[in-house]
Amino acid sequence: MTDVCVFALLQTAGGEEVRALQSFPFGWNRQRFKWSRCNVRIHTIIQEVDDAAPNNLMSGDSEWAMRENFRKLYPDAMEHLPHLRFIEPLNPNTEKFAYPAEPYVFICDVVVRSEDYIDISKEMAKGITQAEWDAMAELRDAIAKDEGIGWYAVHNGDLELAKQEREAWDEEDGVEESNGVAHRIEEEQKMEGKFSRGLNDRVARLQVDNAGLEQGDQGQQQIVMATLSQLTLQLGHQQSLWQPGTPRGWEGLVTVDGISYEYLGTGSTTLPKLSNLLPAKPLTVTYDSQYSNFTFAAGPVEITASFLSSVLPTDLCRTSVPLSYLTTSVRSTDAASHDIQFYSDVNAAWVASENNVTIQWELYEGSNLINASGHVAGDPSSIYSWFFYLQQAYEFAEGMDVALWGNFTYSSSPMDAQNFSFDSGPSGNVRYQYFMQHSLQGVVDSDYRPFATREPVFAYSHDFGSVSSASVRYSIGSVQQPIVRYLSSEGVAPLQPWWTQCYGDIHQMIDFHFNDFEQTQVLAARFENQLKADVDDYYGANMAMVFSNSTPSTSPPWANTTQGYNGTDKYGNHYIFNSGNGYGFLDPQNFTGIAVPDVQEAEAYYSIVALSARQIMGAYTLAIPPSSGASSNLSSNATDPLMFQKEISSNGNTNTVDVMFPAMPFFLYANPDLLRYIMEPLYQNQEGGFYPNAYSMHDLGSHYPNATGHVEGNDEYMPVEESGNMILMSYAYYKFTSNTSYLLAHYPKLQQFASYLLDFTLTPGNQLSTDDFAGRLANQTNLAIKGIVGIAAMAEIARICSADDPSVAASYASTAAAYYTQWETYALDPARTHTVLAYQWRSSYSLLYNIYPARLLDLPVIPASLYARQSAFYPSVSQAFGVPLDSRHSYTKSDESMWAAATCEPATRRLFVNGLAAWLNATSTDKAFSDLFETVGDGGYPVDENLVDFVARPVVGGHFSLLALEKGRRVFGMRSESRGGGGGGEINRTVAGG
Repeated sequence: MTDVCVFALLQTAGGEEVRALQSFPFGWNRQRFKWSRCNVRIHTIIQEVDDAAPNNLMSGDSEWAMRENFRKLYPDAMEHLPHLRFIEPLNPNTEKFAYPAEPYVFICDVVVRSEDYIDISKEMAKGITQAEWDAMAELRDAIAKDEGIGWYAVHNGDLELAKQEREAWDEEDGVEESNGVAHRIEEEQKMEGKFSRGLNDRVARLQVDNAGLEQGDQGQQQIVMATLSQLTLQLGHQQSLWQPGTPRGWEGLVTVDGISYEYLGTGSTTLPKLSNLLPAKPLTVTYDSQYSNFTFAAGPVEITASFLSSVLPTDLCRTSVPLSYLTTSVRSTDAASHDIQFYSDVNAAWVASENNVTIQWELYEGSNLINASGHVAGDPSSIYSWFFYLQQAYEFAEGMDVALWGNFTYSSSPMDAQNFSFDSGPSGNVRYQYFMQHSLQGVVDSDYRPFATREPVFAYSHDFGSVSSASVRYSIGSVQQPIVRYLSSEGVAPLQPWWTQCYGDIHQMIDFHFNDFEQTQVLAARFENQLKADVDDYYGANMAMVFSNSTPSTSPPWANTTQGYNGTDKYGNHYIFNSGNGYGFLDPQNFTGIAVPDVQEAEAYYSIVALSARQIMGAYTLAIPPSSGASSNLSSNATDPLMFQKEISSNGNTNTVDVMFPAMPFFLYANPDLLRYIMEPLYQNQEGGFYPNAYSMHDLGSHYPNATGHVEGNDEYMPVEESGNMILMSYAYYKFTSNTSYLLAHYPKLQQFASYLLDFTLTPGNQLSTDDFAGRLANQTNLAIKGIVGIAAMAEIARICSADDPSVAASYASTAAAYYTQWETYALDPARTHTVLAYQWRSSYSLLYNIYPARLLDLPVIPASLYARQSAFYPSVSQAFGVPLDSRHSYTKSDESMWAAATCEPATRRLFVNGLAAWLNATSTDKAFSDLFETVGDGGYPVDENLVDFVARPVVGGHFSLLALEKGRRVFGMRSESRGGGGGGEINRTVAGG
């Protein structure tokens, strides 16, 4: 390789020119090539380089000592870097070196003298060897892996004078603070100030998760592309935003008439500036329950990047496939044909949580291994797949939310391209080859290595020649096989993913998925259209739905005002608003909160559920059950799968009951059988004698994907919470399916859970609830009512399962009614305006979301007066982005808010719905849809340092609370179909506020 642009050119004030090969540290952000001073100090201390002064590496002793240390640590690299130097910037205002030291030092391979003018092009033309490139890359990866490569001019100075000045300053302990300067030589930055790779512009305040991969981790392994998170538009080589650890790279380029436009990733920053490389200009973003679509201007064409992760809850085979699509297309905007090529790569960081573990890779054409260089693509319909994986895998283990076993796959096909090529190798080499030739070499790199060593990438290129439109397709995913470790009556066994029963081996599954694109689109459109129709039906058939998720062209009159604004919404309600406080919109008569005006509630609700759908399904995986380990309602020939869930981001448990429970409305709406599939492993474990406690277990395993239970009974202690959840989910499944055999199969265990509730639910003591992050609290009002509603549900279960003895159901029903009467005396504040957080704590309040199942399942235990009381109270404590979870904090939970909304009168429901939609557009959270956030300020993550950021959790299934109500009305009816508030089972589906 003779890419001269990887040199950095530095000039000194005293006539000294520095030609710095890959001046670094080097990485993906567009910062100057430098070794941060902090890391210099850390390196000096850890490596005990006693003779090196971290603030003065240019001095002879310091430079010699650090070079010797490098030779010891990196002998192979230093063999090719005999003239390595450390260059520090001069303050241009004082013509002295900054002291204390500048926050970085440049690392250079060669220093050359020059009097004044430097001919940069001649220096760049001198070229470098591949060995030099690799050596500097290795050194960069070792000490400064987050820095980049390029040409710079650094105002330096006479080295000997610098040494004398610093020594004098050291003696005087003087301080002369100033800012150094390093100017990067980049022509494109002079042209319109462009150096924004990928998408850094805030094109729309939509929630975009990197538009790359929001993995359902090892759960559901269906990678949810671009599941919209609290970022604006930012595609690619940024960190996979809800995941911690090393950034995962995904690069996308379209070349138009010789000019390459980067629309995905920031991989181009591993190269010097090239005149034929520009960032694509972002134009629009749209999303629905299936797609995230991004458009860009690229010279005379428009690029569309469309990410599809289909949500097909009733299609178990397609749902089980852990792959997603990216379709990139171009169309001419000037009615002319243009020479078009596409390029894309992924890096190896997707399969490792540490940068020092060896990764291995392979390329397949169909199921045939390709191991020769210079391979020429064959049949246009062939599917090519890169596989890469840990050379030393750790089955059923993860690190930093990355599965440490299985394959990461990236596939494409020639399709209609005139020429199709592929390549793997160091990222700089592969990308430079494409930039220069607009094609790849057909090489499969055989040098297996860690992802931080000469960053391996796996690339495809499509050349369409002169066309006015063209399209390419990629599929991408993380595939684990086996997928879950499961304890059953047969012992601990690995379970295979459900797709193996549908399609066969991994190559057959990839082939089916890739060629199934058009049919998947049809099925995805069917679900999306039904979702819109159901939202429309809930809010009233006569409502004109808009279904838009783009940024309004004009801001409402109340936006961006800190002086206060008085207005009237479209329903005639007067309001006052001041964006300088956290109260939101207030009624000027009594200062209670009202819904964000000028927003259609139905449209706001659609935007919430459409954004939630892929995130929900991303947490689950379907597995083939053990051959004879099925219970009576699961046949042993695997006609039904077992379903497993990861509690993403909060603690990683498997099948956490109080994470399944908030997601229940989605399952009931989309496919109630999914609720059965996910409860089945919990029932099998407890009914098989693997759990010793009388109440329900909290989860099926401490860390996904290990579903091995808690044979010692030492799981997290939430007995009232989980026992009530299991009863209510089981009854809900029956209510939406009329499957009496299911209740009969599990009736003994349900009776056991109910017995615990009878003993402990009225005064639950110092227990945790599902909101365990808030800590223990004795006699929580909301926890107690869950148990009471659970007992009421048990009465209905007993009417079916103990039909020959009506006294059983009557006993449960009378107990639930009696408990509720006592509960009211403890739970209501003395003024009887609302329920308190804990019994008789009169200054407190909380969201009473656990009364939602009573309304959903038409259980008469909750009187109309309680629904009305809470509905009237919530506006008195609302903030800009909703109602706080309880009076101890200013944060709230989105799923629990939507449960509460479904129990309220229309005006209060609108307050919740529009508040959550407003938060989506204003929040500072920068990862996938969070269910825990502040209701004030910028709507960020909770400020409590003891809390982790809740990211990508499936509990957002609770956002479907209104649609589950509507489906319940259609499936089994309600005691009343009032369009107002009302009693026990009345459904609230008025168009008011729509």
